[in-house]
Amino acid sequence: MEKYRVGILGATGAVGQRFMQLLESHPWFEVAEVVASERSAGKRYADAATWRLESALPKMARNLVVKDLQSTLACDFVFSGLDSSVAGAAEEAFARAGYPVISNSRNHRMDADVPLLIPEVNPEHAAILPQQQAARQYSTGFIATNPNCAVIGLSIALKPLEDAFGVSEVFVATMQAISGAGHSGVSAGAIHDNVIPYISGEEEKLEAEPQKILGRLDGQHFVPADFRVSAQCNRVAVLDGHMESVSVRLKRKTTVADVREALRNFTGEPQRLNLPSAPRHPITLQDERDRPQPRLDRNTDNGMTVVIGRIRPCPLAGFKFTVLSHNAIRGAAGAAILNAELLVAKGYLPRRTNAESELEKLLEASAQLRR
Repeated sequence: MEKYRVGILGATGAVGQRFMQLLESHPWFEVAEVVASERSAGKRYADAATWRLESALPKMARNLVVKDLQSTLACDFVFSGLDSSVAGAAEEAFARAGYPVISNSRNHRMDADVPLLIPEVNPEHAAILPQQQAARQYSTGFIATNPNCAVIGLSIALKPLEDAFGVSEVFVATMQAISGAGHSGVSAGAIHDNVIPYISGEEEKLEAEPQKILGRLDGQHFVPADFRVSAQCNRVAVLDGHMESVSVRLKRKTTVADVREALRNFTGEPQRLNLPSAPRHPITLQDERDRPQPRLDRNTDNGMTVVIGRIRPCPLAGFKFTVLSHNAIRGAAGAAILNAELLVAKGYLPRRTNAESELEKLLEASAQLRR
């Protein structure tokens, strides 16, 4: 198939670089445009981005010219890795201009008409997009988001339990990697030999977002799930990989063996559709008593699998277990890419026409002359 042309908003940042890395050989998508701050605009991507990932800067990205947020882009849709300080208005502007926006940013996650998508968990929530377009008077544009990086691992773990037994209460303590704070989010002096028991806004996200994700779309409204979440969030000296110690109270009486079976057998729409970024198994169980561990398990199935271990009885809540997910891949750029693949497969991402592309080129050339 002819590849979709994609743009990356916030392309030089931590999430933007992950987008670039994961899209290097993508069978459906190719990077056509990169957008960053005004100080980077006009530079080659190789000169504007301080590349910090373990793999080499993709060749296809090196000579792309960085544009600013006011630019017209020649692409079919955009991924947003923008900082929350600018993402809200910028994403709305791109959607209003006709670009579908697949966002990793937090700004619109809890909007009443924006789907908060995990394709294995709530693909049906994408059905609200036509309503969003009508209400906001978007033509071909829209905003779809993926959840907070720690919420994704938790929600995938809860989904099969909610379906099989019902969930009434969740207690979660997170141990979150420093990469979740961005390149300059936590100083070496602060995190070395230390645990920081506070991450701004994180506990609120963990306590609110799962209800929207695991709730249902009732016509024109999201009805939140009826369980409660209590969260405590900690930053730890690990580069990548968020761990979560979870205790869960279920509505129906069951056994550890049944909980294990529900988690082990879980599958979803990405696996049925054989989407390019979908892991073979959304959940992988570890039987060793000291697993999962970030260094050993975060890259399972290219970082897209949630790894769960230590499933056992909990004397207070019923059951407890440990969840690990790669926060920069499954929890950020990889999540958004999988969302885009789902939206393509479900017919929500049409290509922009040749006429639109030619108009975009003319508008951009005119803008360049005015600068």
